[in-house]
Amino acid sequence: MSRASKIITYILLLIFTVFFLMPIYVLISTSLKSLQEVGLEKMWFLPLKPSFDGFVKAFQKLSPNLKNSFILVIPATIISAMVGSINGYVLSKIKFRGASFLFTLILFGMFIPYQSVLFPVIRFLQSINLYGSIWGLVVLHVIYGLPITTLIFRNYYAEVPTELIEAAHIDGAGIFKAYWKVLFPISLPGFVVVIIWQFTNIWNEFLFAVTVTSDPTKQPVTVALVNLAGSKVVEWNVQMAGALLTALPTLLVYIILGKYFLKGLLAGSVKG
Repeated sequence: MSRASKIITYILLLIFTVFFLMPIYVLISTSLKSLQEVGLEKMWFLPLKPSFDGFVKAFQKLSPNLKNSFILVIPATIISAMVGSINGYVLSKIKFRGASFLFTLILFGMFIPYQSVLFPVIRFLQSINLYGSIWGLVVLHVIYGLPITTLIFRNYYAEVPTELIEAAHIDGAGIFKAYWKVLFPISLPGFVVVIIWQFTNIWNEFLFAVTVTSDPTKQPVTVALVNLAGSKVVEWNVQMAGALLTALPTLLVYIILGKYFLKGLLAGSVKG
């Protein structure tokens, strides 16, 4: 590559980077402004006097819904990861008739749009008395998360030598004891990939959240953030601060588990 081509490439990358960071800049600068400083004509200006009033108000309004989101995300992520791990083990290491067909059916669930099953899902939750509750959302996200978690763990366990499982069987281990003693201890990279994926998707999901939980006190934070705008006067500094607070948990998950996420990918957890 010539020097001129490199210069043009770097300039284009710089332009794309600035373009990408512009909304983040507006988000952060607006959240640190007082209500008097907020306006379209001052959108690109830094706050004259940084204020955290927007964050205080946003946290006061969103804290119950943040709690709801954690109550939803933690069990849904753990359960879907564990069940997906067991599914991946069964489909990759246990040979039985129809295994490939069963795996195909499970994967088919990844391609079913939420909107197409919304009404049957609501009727199902009503029949089991979970409609309008956080635990109804937990059930939905566990079920909808199984195709991707099963896929990830099946491909991850396919890289593990089958001889290890056979040796455990020879030593007297049953099907699930072999999983617990042999595969589970080496599954950390796969679990990290699944946890990051599931945590992010469940935390950011909106359609099921707004449809299944009509009671504002039981809604996750994504729904409460939309309602934060109000109907008459929009406090944009509070709205932007709320958006940052809502995004913070997923950001922390990526910061804490990011390096393990890359290791999980390289270990074969998403190989075909």
